[in-house]
Amino acid sequence: MARIQLEHITKKYKDTVAVNDLSLDIADNEFFVLFGPAGAGKTTTLKTIAGIEMPQEGLVKIGGEIVNLIEPMYRNVSMVFENYALYPQFSVYDNIAFPLRSKLHRKDEAEIKTQIDKVLAMLKINGFEERKPSQLSNGQKQRVAIGRCLVRDPSVFLMDEPLAHLDAKLRHEMRGELKEMQKNFNTTTIYVTHDYMEAMSLADRIAILNLGQIVQLGSPLQMYYTPINEFVARLFGEPEINIFPAHFLVDDGEAKLVTLEQDVPIPVTKDVTEILKAESSPELDMGIRGVDISFTFSAPKGGEGENWVPGTVYAFEPIGNKVIMTCDVKGQQIRVTAPNDTQADLDQAVWIKFNMANALYFRRESTEFITRSGIERYK
Repeated sequence: MARIQLEHITKKYKDTVAVNDLSLDIADNEFFVLFGPAGAGKTTTLKTIAGIEMPQEGLVKIGGEIVNLIEPMYRNVSMVFENYALYPQFSVYDNIAFPLRSKLHRKDEAEIKTQIDKVLAMLKINGFEERKPSQLSNGQKQRVAIGRCLVRDPSVFLMDEPLAHLDAKLRHEMRGELKEMQKNFNTTTIYVTHDYMEAMSLADRIAILNLGQIVQLGSPLQMYYTPINEFVARLFGEPEINIFPAHFLVDDGEAKLVTLEQDVPIPVTKDVTEILKAESSPELDMGIRGVDISFTFSAPKGGEGENWVPGTVYAFEPIGNKVIMTCDVKGQQIRVTAPNDTQADLDQAVWIKFNMANALYFRRESTEFITRSGIERYK
């Protein structure tokens, strides 16, 4: 149980800045996720907390105590490494038992067995106790590494992509187990991932890292519904959010967007009109997720036609519970989430319509988030 504080941490490897003036305050018993693309500085941050890496600048505090000069073994942290870091000469049982047999955390063998049996059952690797790491699959090795972390009672769990090598079904089950574990153990958890599903389902708060700096810090819902810029918007959601240029104008007192080289402007919702009017430039980017796009393969008739945008089917990807259909509209590819029974041919005519109540607006040059309809709901 510990509050984790990083104050202006900078870590360099020769001329490469891995972490750049990073400050974080992670509450006691919080499930905190570090999320971002490869090379963002997530693992370096985790290793700095563990004491495996020493920052050139800044302070690391655990439970209010500065630990910069304290060796990793005395920081009372438990870490899962992405590359497993198992002892090849030890069995599964002995690998998991290793922390409980150390001089600092020694337990009697009866208590060790009780703890290990509990962890083996949780991770569904009971029956593998006598196997060596060389006799395990990558997924099984990953679970042993997680088990070695969970068997401890540390101040903080540090997890570096612990579910990366598990199959989809077990990954889903383990997400629930990890969240329940953290609640039951009453321990702070810092979790690194590049999987947005893991980040959203597990986190109390998420820190988006890029190039060693925090881009956005907040709840999972804030990341999805009010991303600070286009970079964050693209990280969350499958398929990736559609973002394309648009021109804002007011026509006969009604606010509209001219986009995708269409002749007929698209009306915007009233609650964003004044905010968009206040922008210094009418040139902006509009973001719309695939689930917020309707489509039809028949040409709309009558008054309905004015808000439909014509295009052609560029790609068609059935993925079980849904279909991701990419539509080509004047050279711009728009990804649409369709029901799993949808059928379409490549180059087939299609008309799409945007649910403007869920549109996001960004500044063209800076890519910063401006607003969205109903933004008060997500603050």
